[in-house]
Amino acid sequence: MKKLKYIPTLLILFSVFVSYAQRNGKVKRAKTDYEAFAYQDAIDTYKDMVEAGYTGQEIFQNLGNANYLNANYEEAAKWYKQLFAMDSVQIESNYYFRYAQSLKSLKEYEESHQWMERFIKKSKVDGRASKFTNNRDYLDDIKRRSGRYEILLADINSKSSDFAPSFYGNQLIFSSARDTGIATRRIHEWNDTPFLNLFSGAIDENGNASNAKRFSKKLNAKTHESSTVFTKDGKTVYFTRNNSDNGRRFTRDDKGVSRLKIFRADLVEGEWKNIIELPFNGDDYSTAHPTLDRDEKRMFFASDRPGTFGASDIWIVDLFDDGNFGTPVNLGPEINTEGRETFPFVTDNNILYFASDGHPGLGGLDVFATEIVPNRPKEVLNLGEPVNSDEDDFSFIIDMETKRGYFASNRPNGLGSDDIYSFKETKPLVFKCITNIAGVVRNSEDDSLLADTSVEIFAPNGDVITSTKSNEKGKFSTSFECNGNTYTIIGTKRGFNDSKIQFKNNGAKENMNLKLSLKPEEKLAKKGTDLTKLLNLKPIYFDLDKSEIRPDAIVELEKVRDYMRQFPKSKITIKSHTDSRGNDNYNLSLSKRRAEATLNYLVNKGVKLNRLKAKGYGETRLLNRCTNGVDCSNEEHNLNRRSEFIVIN
Repeated sequence: MKKLKYIPTLLILFSVFVSYAQRNGKVKRAKTDYEAFAYQDAIDTYKDMVEAGYTGQEIFQNLGNANYLNANYEEAAKWYKQLFAMDSVQIESNYYFRYAQSLKSLKEYEESHQWMERFIKKSKVDGRASKFTNNRDYLDDIKRRSGRYEILLADINSKSSDFAPSFYGNQLIFSSARDTGIATRRIHEWNDTPFLNLFSGAIDENGNASNAKRFSKKLNAKTHESSTVFTKDGKTVYFTRNNSDNGRRFTRDDKGVSRLKIFRADLVEGEWKNIIELPFNGDDYSTAHPTLDRDEKRMFFASDRPGTFGASDIWIVDLFDDGNFGTPVNLGPEINTEGRETFPFVTDNNILYFASDGHPGLGGLDVFATEIVPNRPKEVLNLGEPVNSDEDDFSFIIDMETKRGYFASNRPNGLGSDDIYSFKETKPLVFKCITNIAGVVRNSEDDSLLADTSVEIFAPNGDVITSTKSNEKGKFSTSFECNGNTYTIIGTKRGFNDSKIQFKNNGAKENMNLKLSLKPEEKLAKKGTDLTKLLNLKPIYFDLDKSEIRPDAIVELEKVRDYMRQFPKSKITIKSHTDSRGNDNYNLSLSKRRAEATLNYLVNKGVKLNRLKAKGYGETRLLNRCTNGVDCSNEEHNLNRRSEFIVIN
């Protein structure tokens, strides 16, 4: 009978064990779903745990991220807020950024900016931080750039997810989940819920697309298909599909994820055949959303392959005439950030449109544009409203001839999870054309280089656009906004006549070999002139009992050298004086050594020896009463410690 009193204790322990095991099972299952990008499943499991009383840093982090990456920004903000309310936890900088983005999507801009400031302090090397720091007035810029599009909800939408439009003759090809009713999200991975398929719609003269139907039985398989681009002759298509066994079933990596790959197919007798995957795909990273440039010599795509800055970047690869491909190249930090860059589209005039949550925007994914011009700094512009909103806006395409196009968004008042919108561009996007110029300034008489020359660039109306100075090697460089006008460059330097040249700015053209030739003014100093006074030289001092040229003296001697280069017929005598302190003979010898050191410096700098003389006077030519034995201040003695540069011709 005594053993019965232990039964309640055992039951309690067993109950605790079962509860602990159930909790661990849920944690493991939620984490597995999360790491496999099955975000909705992970969200459901984590929320069940929270409702049961379980909390923790990992739960809040993953709940925030799963909702953020599933474009549920209000929910994401809720869980990130609880994460930051926890005490004594170390939180990575990326959570600060995502919380700020989530708040921005809720139009809580002031609080969003406060968290961006904290993000900047937390991660000063992050490109997203510098982009925010360099343009804190980005909302004003976006507002000024807004209102350039008229948009309409397209007729081809369903109650499911519709996105990734592309042009194919008079058809609009797009991806849709309408056959299954799933609500997919536009991250660079998808889970294995079947299926997204390719559909087509007919485009009328007003740009509206309707009469949606399945595009191709050959291209649509038991996997996800999306993001098509067609060659201009309509005979080749590149498209996105999950890694699979010939389209029959998903192929997964060691994390259980079926990555995305780009495939190519040929149109043969009216059917799409010869479906092959491209050689730069990978089984452990995704390659997706292809687009071609005007000449179909380069492909742009999104990927999280090695070398990616953030969750996904825009990459470029060369297409060769023999059907082979080059090595993919990342477009670099001007375009790609530590966030998401995806869904590229390139126009015939080399404008790259893409979606990003790393550049300053209105919240979620915004559509941005940049000019793809070699060797020119890239300006990334937010398209503004109404294309962009506080939700996800992406997969933008445009026909530059008709100024009509399409994009997808999950904004409210649509039909489904994601909807396709048609638009007409009413006002073009204007990029700043930045011209780089560089050149050199020389003396027209001896072709020597002229340092410290003022260089000003004038617009046709006479306004100064920018200015700079030549460096110690006579070189100058600057940049300014171009507009195709003829500009004037004027070089100015003391002792020289101004020099003027003109050049035509042809858009992106760089002018890197400009030459300004300045002629010395005919103002040769009269015989007996002390250049110390003429050139406003500061006193040239030597260290006590030494004759080595000091750094502060070099600055002044360079002015003497410039004068002699400007006036190649001039000759001078260098006269060095000491004060009365010390032995008379020693001072005389010291002054001679100092005069010789000064002469040698100028000779080593290119002044011919036959133009120079050097003489030391010791303390024989004092300027004041401070002779031997007279009590004088240091300032009074310093008046006598001087160098003179007397013009003798």
